[in-house]
Amino acid sequence: MRVEGGLRTRGGDKQSLPGKPLISVITVVFNGAQTIRDTIESVLKQGYGNIEYIVIDGGSSDGTLEILRQYEHAIDYWLSEQDRGIYDAMNKGVSLCSGEYVGTLNSDDVFSGNDVVQDMADRFSSTKVDAIFSCLDIVDKNNPEKILRKYRVAKLSPWLLRIGVMPPHPTFYCKRSCYTQGGMYKTDYRIAADFEMLVRMLIRQKISWEFMDKVTVVMRSGGVSGSGLMASITLNREIVRACRENGLYTNLLLLALKLPIRLFELIR
Repeated sequence: MRVEGGLRTRGGDKQSLPGKPLISVITVVFNGAQTIRDTIESVLKQGYGNIEYIVIDGGSSDGTLEILRQYEHAIDYWLSEQDRGIYDAMNKGVSLCSGEYVGTLNSDDVFSGNDVVQDMADRFSSTKVDAIFSCLDIVDKNNPEKILRKYRVAKLSPWLLRIGVMPPHPTFYCKRSCYTQGGMYKTDYRIAADFEMLVRMLIRQKISWEFMDKVTVVMRSGGVSGSGLMASITLNREIVRACRENGLYTNLLLLALKLPIRLFELIR
C-alpha cells in the first residue's frame, strides 16, 4: 500500500499465526537513494514468512521515491511526507504497524543474513519475552566488506545504562504492546530518543528481555550520533537527561566509563 503526503491507514490482512508471530520491520529514510535498495532487498530475502514491512520517507528528493515505487508490490505500507525528524518518522511507523513484535532497520543498514527474522521469531516463540536484542557490525560506508567495529552488548542493565551503554538499537525488537503501554519515542530528543526509550522500558516498564548472541544487522558508518564533537556533546547530555527523567541517576563523569568498552569493540 502506498500513501504519499496524506492518508495513513493502520492494519491489514496480516496477523500472527500459531508458532509464527507477525513481525513488523520499519525502515525510516530521507534522501537514501544510494542505500535504500540494499535495505529493502535484505528484508525481502528473509526466509521467514510472516513479516510486515513498512517504509516511512521524510519527503525525499533524490530518487528514493522512484525506488520505493519499484518495490511497492512487496512493501506492505509506505508513505512519504515531511516529518519532524527520525524519531517522529519512527513513531509514524509504529502507529501504522500491526505486528505482534516491532523493530527498525535503518535505510543504510541491512540484515546480516536471510535467517535473521526467523531466528528472532523462534526466540520470541520459545521464551515469550518482551524484547530481544543481538549484535551489530559497523562497516566502512565505502567498503562494506571492511568491519570497523563489533557492537556487542550482552546485557540490558541499569548500571550499563547509567554509563551510556545500550544494545544496538537496530537489533532491538519488542512487543508492540511495549509502545502502546509505555509511549512512543520522544521527539524533543535530537539523537538519544532510542536510548531514552530503552531506559523507560527497562526502568519504568520493567520489560523482560533476551540476548541473542548473533550478528543480525550490518550498519554503514556515519549517522547523526557519530558526526563530530558537537553531536557527541549533545548525545551525552541527552543520555544524562534520559536517565534522570526515568529515575536513574548518572552524570557526564560516569559516561566516561563507557570509553574502554567502545575501544574494545574497534577492529584494528
